[in-house]
Amino acid sequence: MIIDPKDVPIQTGTNYPEPFKSMVAGRSRQRLGNFAGLKNFGVNLVKLEPGSYSALRHWHSHQDEFIYVLEGELTLITDEGEQILTAGMAAGFPAGEANGHHLVNRSSVVGIYLEVGDRTPNDVGTYPDEPGFLTKPSPDGVTREFTYEDGKLS
Repeated sequence: MIIDPKDVPIQTGTNYPEPFKSMVAGRSRQRLGNFAGLKNFGVNLVKLEPGSYSALRHWHSHQDEFIYVLEGELTLITDEGEQILTAGMAAGFPAGEANGHHLVNRSSVVGIYLEVGDRTPNDVGTYPDEPGFLTKPSPDGVTREFTYEDGKLS
């Protein structure tokens, strides 16, 4: 299937609870993989406005992630520290590696990147900067729920 990104809906917003929503308010994405009907992995074309985060810093128990920068300059933050990524650079995050990661746009221009992740079931996302906060599969097995280990969202 040929995909023209102009035909793919732009998704803004997040299902992060407050106070985390504002951190990713400048993120928009187009779910290219969903548009193509892919079932085993997702591919998103993501635009990150200056000052915005791609996500909270996190790692996945069962799912691999990969990013490829198309335009702009983005700061990758991992447990090892910070590194500037520019167009043509990529990073991968193997499942089960407890290395929290996210992108932050500290530049003055929009950053654009491809985000690829698999859809392995029973994945749990862990957020090292917010102790006890995690994502887990919803009962439908498709969507995710945000929660704290004690079962409460504050």
